Amino acid sequence: MSDQSNAAGEEGIVLSLDGAVATLTLNRPAALNVLDLGMMEALVTHASALAADASLRVVVLRGAGKHFMAGGDLRTFAARLDVEPLQRQREFQRIVERLHAAIEHLQRMPHAVIGAVQGAVAGFGLSLVGACDLVVAADNAYFSSAYRQIGLSPDGGGTWSLPRIVGVRKALELYLLSERFDAREAQRIGLVNRVVHAAALDSTVNEWAQSIATGPAVALRNAKRLLRESLDRSLSQQLRAESVSFGECAATRDFEEGLRAFFERRPPRFGG
Repeated sequence: MSDQSNAAGEEGIVLSLDGAVATLTLNRPAALNVLDLGMMEALVTHASALAADASLRVVVLRGAGKHFMAGGDLRTFAARLDVEPLQRQREFQRIVERLHAAIEHLQRMPHAVIGAVQGAVAGFGLSLVGACDLVVAADNAYFSSAYRQIGLSPDGGGTWSLPRIVGVRKALELYLLSERFDAREAQRIGLVNRVVHAAALDSTVNEWAQSIATGPAVALRNAKRLLRESLDRSLSQQLRAESVSFGECAATRDFEEGLRAFFERRPPRFGG
């Protein structure tokens, strides 16, 4: 992102703020941004803080260097191989339960979450993509679930998000066969929204982020919430939620501005 300020690094995560747009950068480029314990804790901490920040409109999630994220740090995993299996089971369950707090915050925060991905997107990295609202992929991005290669089942909410994004049968294929696929295939199955040349990744994501950040805040936040919650509701419940949201939006100054701009034949200037 351009003109960033208030940058802060913590355990492999860099947070940058640019007005109403926050960017979280996975920052272990020499290790393909794989997730170690410190990075896990930082991701949870940052996601929690961003979710509670009412001044934000957009959160961008990206990876430093040539790759987005190649999953968990296998050296961290291997360091526990000598631990008795039952204890190891408990330890790894606690680790993943803690990490899952970050996924909950990303999925449920009112701000739009945009993923900017390039290079390797595997394991937990694939789950992070599933947690984003919008995803732009560089044409050099490649994807794999990768869990079966080390005898693990998925984490990071992938078994919740992927069936909703690509369908149950395709999600089964991705996890059971664990075949690598490219950015164009990811777009075809709906995992990413757009594929661009690698050199255009940042500018495209910035354009999307600014479009949302300068849009009608209540309307866009409500749209995200309605869509995210729709699969857990009946049609009648969803229609009721839509009517409540519609009324809420109609009471905002952004609604007034949108109407004035339409009749005055000019672009709206939303103020949130």
